[in-house]
Amino acid sequence: MGITLHLLLHSDRDPIPDVPAVYFVMPTEENIDRMCQDLRNQLYESYYLNFISAISRSKLEDIANAALAASAVTQVAKVFDQYLNFITLEDDMFVLCNQNKELVSYRAINRPDITDTEMETVMDTIVDSLFCFFVTLGAVPIIRCSRGTAAEMVAVKLDKKLRENLRDARNSLFTGDTLGAGQFSFQRPLLVLVDRNIDLATPLHHTWTYQALVHDVLDFHLNRVNLEESSGVENSPAGARPKRKNKKSYDLTPVDKFWQKHKGSPFPEVAESVQQELESYRAQEDEVKRLKSIMGLEGEDEGAISMLSDNTAKLTSAVSSLPELLEKKRLIDLHTNVATAVLEHIKARKLDVYFEYEEKIMSKTTLDKSLLDIISDPDAGTPEDKMRLFLIYYISTQQAPSEADLEQYKKALTDAGCNLNPLQYIKQWKAFTKMASAPASYGSTTTKPMGCDTHGSRNSQDPSV
Repeated sequence: MGITLHLLLHSDRDPIPDVPAVYFVMPTEENIDRMCQDLRNQLYESYYLNFISAISRSKLEDIANAALAASAVTQVAKVFDQYLNFITLEDDMFVLCNQNKELVSYRAINRPDITDTEMETVMDTIVDSLFCFFVTLGAVPIIRCSRGTAAEMVAVKLDKKLRENLRDARNSLFTGDTLGAGQFSFQRPLLVLVDRNIDLATPLHHTWTYQALVHDVLDFHLNRVNLEESSGVENSPAGARPKRKNKKSYDLTPVDKFWQKHKGSPFPEVAESVQQELESYRAQEDEVKRLKSIMGLEGEDEGAISMLSDNTAKLTSAVSSLPELLEKKRLIDLHTNVATAVLEHIKARKLDVYFEYEEKIMSKTTLDKSLLDIISDPDAGTPEDKMRLFLIYYISTQQAPSEADLEQYKKALTDAGCNLNPLQYIKQWKAFTKMASAPASYGSTTTKPMGCDTHGSRNSQDPSV
């Protein structure tokens, strides 16, 4: 079955009564209602319904009732639960939520006004996506988590969902052909769930590797980076004015060999590698031009004839490698443009200074410059950069700054245009963490020995054994 046209579910679609339709949707109330409407309007010849995550029985009954009312029961050819509620960005990385990413964000889970119902919804969304991932993988994981956090809530719910599915031997998604590595394999994957609060400094850190910088400073989403390019001015009767910005999009995928090799490299190394690739390409291009020139020599020169026969094979090889050469040129242009855009941000915001200073803060080494000087420097970064730097300092320091020092920092941050709400949250979080980790003491701090025999030896019932 060839796909000739793809449309969004909620777009205006004309009836095509002699064409089968393949639906690929989330089983939400809104989507189910629209599918029922399509059935009533007899839009297509037949319907193949594919749900990204498992559809509930009640929603399936809604579709059945709509098909029955529209006399379209025989037109619903197939209904599938695809268990694909996650997005694989790389061979070893996937994300759980895209369209409504705020639903499972750090902020969503840690809002002070979050209700129990909202928290359950967030947990169920995460668990559903993880369950879909392991169904697709065909393996039952070994689950480990940190206790007393949202990670434990996810682990308990996921464990329950996996066990319930395994108990139903007839309908289990982890038996038979779908088993893959399987629950009986000694190579079961390990799923480690940790709470973001154990390391809040890392996501705030200004990093220095290629992929992290692209994600931090550019418009990078689902492996696609969007750049705005503008240069010079254009002349017009009204005088010189900036040229319109041209928007360009580039896909940074696992197929891109340069990206795969250098995405984890420090940015200076990437810049050098781009230059080396460019020089290599130019050398190959010059070789092709040289061979073409030789082939054009007149046959009167015996040396030319000899050179011609010697280089025919080389030219044939060069011509056959032209597609590879053109692809190499495309990748060089791509990464030249992306690296140039990143470099502009580094220079404009002094990101190298932030990276080095934050590295020293997080590694507890001696600082060679005052934190207040960087915050107060109008040429050093954006207000967000300054706030990120100070939050890393506040999180990483063992001894919190005094109230007088803190007020001084607050004034400098405010003068730099920073919003102080993040600092207020981190203060409360750090105070709560300190309180939660402090050992509880009630009454006297001394304990009396329990269950001692007449000789003074410790009894086996002593709780301290």
